[in-house]
Amino acid sequence: MASLRDLGLSEYESRAYRALLQTGPTTAKELSRASDVPMGRIYDILNSIETYNLVRSQSASRPKKYVAVEPTTALDRLLDDKKRELDQKKDQYEDIVDELAHELDAAEPVEETFWTAAVGPTQTIDLLLERLAAADDTIIIVASTLSQQFDIGEIGALVAEQLQNALDRGVSVKVLMRPELVDLLPESVGDHYAATLSSHPDFDVRTSTDVSGTFNVIDGTEVVIEVPHPLDTEEIFAMIDLKDRSFATGIKNEFSPRWEAAHPLSF
Repeated sequence: MASLRDLGLSEYESRAYRALLQTGPTTAKELSRASDVPMGRIYDILNSIETYNLVRSQSASRPKKYVAVEPTTALDRLLDDKKRELDQKKDQYEDIVDELAHELDAAEPVEETFWTAAVGPTQTIDLLLERLAAADDTIIIVASTLSQQFDIGEIGALVAEQLQNALDRGVSVKVLMRPELVDLLPESVGDHYAATLSSHPDFDVRTSTDVSGTFNVIDGTEVVIEVPHPLDTEEIFAMIDLKDRSFATGIKNEFSPRWEAAHPLSF
């Protein structure tokens, strides 16, 4: 059950405000009895909720009297305070991330083979997006079957965003696909890529019939291989990420002549 404590008030502050709503204008002594807030704490509590702009005081009266601000106004003020607090925390965390991003330099890559795999729609896309986000130099995308990477929906938008981020940080992106895939893509996909990526000088798309498999090569050191679902080739079943420089170099060597012989695609 929701309570005023969820919006930042203490137990005593919550009791005092609720009691004021019931008593109407009242003195601190009377409020202490009505709210069960100890007399030794009641003035501090009243000063506190007055700081929140939840009560108004009549200082001209003797003794001083207090009245609660209407609940709708009070709740709006508490909500605004929480929003400001969250905005400040957001800015604080962003500053921390910016600082740590410069401090936590990744170690030099170890020339050791390592592989991992993800199974299931969410996990496979998470792995793909993670590896695209890690690219420092080049991203090569090869597609022989229709892939969710080129979907105009949520997945395609996430991939396009990562590719745009990669381009912005100086990564070159090359996409090589079979020509028949172009006709299978929704027209909106072409419009999407044309509007967001194609104008960038480091983004290039070509078509070739000499293409097999669907995979990405990241920085020439790792290969992210898409495994289609056996019952639906348009669905991704699994993703394998293999970090092996010699294997990736072999893939890239096979890719280079096919890329040079491929036909540029204009969106």
